[in-house]
Amino acid sequence: MKKILYFTLMAALMASCTPAKLVKKSVTYKNIYQEKPLSILALPPINRSTKVEAKELFYSSLAVPFTLSGYYVMPPLLSMEILKEESAYDSEMFINGSMKKVGELFGVDAVLFTTIHEWTKTTVASQIRVKIEYLLKSTKTDEILFNRIGNVTLNISMNSGSLLVNMVGSMIATAMTKEIVVGRNCNIYTISDIPAGRYSPMYGKDGETMAQPKEFSSVIQNNY
Repeated sequence: MKKILYFTLMAALMASCTPAKLVKKSVTYKNIYQEKPLSILALPPINRSTKVEAKELFYSSLAVPFTLSGYYVMPPLLSMEILKEESAYDSEMFINGSMKKVGELFGVDAVLFTTIHEWTKTTVASQIRVKIEYLLKSTKTDEILFNRIGNVTLNISMNSGSLLVNMVGSMIATAMTKEIVVGRNCNIYTISDIPAGRYSPMYGKDGETMAQPKEFSSVIQNNY
């Protein structure tokens, strides 16, 4: 069974039907260009979805996209152990407060908060949907450095020539799909817009590039 995976990115603001006017990254993310953060601490996700295990499932996937963008990210497992020792595992306690003490404790330039607003798996409709917000705050100034919201839907379909087989096959495929794939792709799409960090060859060269909308939708089609 050959699996074909392709992505369709629909850049659109969810709050409006009118296309957003794109602005240069140097304007949208001016705080990043000014502060030039290098190191990031990713706090455990804030889970507002009905999927209890989404928090643990998603947390380990956060480091790679930022690393590929040129940043150093504290290892999630190590960070989790330290946070638990400090009784600071619940990110909700800190998202509206100052990040300066966190910066002193971990020696990082920025703190990443992620909020899982939706994480649903519908077997009948053969869909997995996630809505995740990413908020990066400075530990030096408490300014917001990066803030985007990703809406990602995975559609799973079976192509056998039989309507009944397709329906049953799609339901089985959806039930067996590793949901972390959807979360990882939400990371890729969302974080790909962040200005390049100091470990990237694009560092300091992408200010004139147009920033993508703050909130967007992406559809992943999985055909079996």
